[in-house]
Amino acid sequence: MALVDADYKFLWIDVGSDGSSNDASIYNGSELKEGLESPNNIFNLPEEKSLPGDDVPVPYYIVGDNAFGINKSLMNPFPIRNMEHHDRIFNYRLSRARRVVENAFGILAHKFRVLLRTMNQRPGTCRKIITTCVILHNLIRLKYPATHNNMMDLEEQNLNVIPGAWRNDKVLLDVYHERARNTGTQEGRQMRRYLGHYFTSKAGSVPWQDKMIL
Repeated sequence: MALVDADYKFLWIDVGSDGSSNDASIYNGSELKEGLESPNNIFNLPEEKSLPGDDVPVPYYIVGDNAFGINKSLMNPFPIRNMEHHDRIFNYRLSRARRVVENAFGILAHKFRVLLRTMNQRPGTCRKIITTCVILHNLIRLKYPATHNNMMDLEEQNLNVIPGAWRNDKVLLDVYHERARNTGTQEGRQMRRYLGHYFTSKAGSVPWQDKMIL
């Protein structure tokens, strides 16, 4: 499990959990959740800030899938049943951001082929190998960012997605697979509804979003 920034770098990783553990249980026992939900702001997150063209303070948050419980620090998609227009727009905008995470995992495994096969090593050695690959990945992104340009998804002028080279590795097609579900908070759901309305407003919409949900 990992947290990725907008530049495809890994900010936090959890390596070595039991294979039978689902995403929700790993996250619930992680220091990442503890830090995000800490009232003392131990991660030193920025203060709430209003979005462009609006005056409602909005917290900084990370994006995830439905395996993670929604709260003001973590946004996940609306359930697919009975979605309204603003719900669908929110899900599109969220999935567009989540594609960065999907590409980061894909680029990592495409670059370090050891991650595409079973490691015949002790668990401790496997953890060291995976951690080292992540560190090297981040160093490459910092020193030679153009190295990965042909590997990641790109968008044409009309906003259609051009699949990155990492997607040619068939074993990676299920790299972003939701498992289990987590509970959420009412505060998080209210913020998601607000964001959905903001993304369909004049201030928060983008010109191409409606055609992407047809």
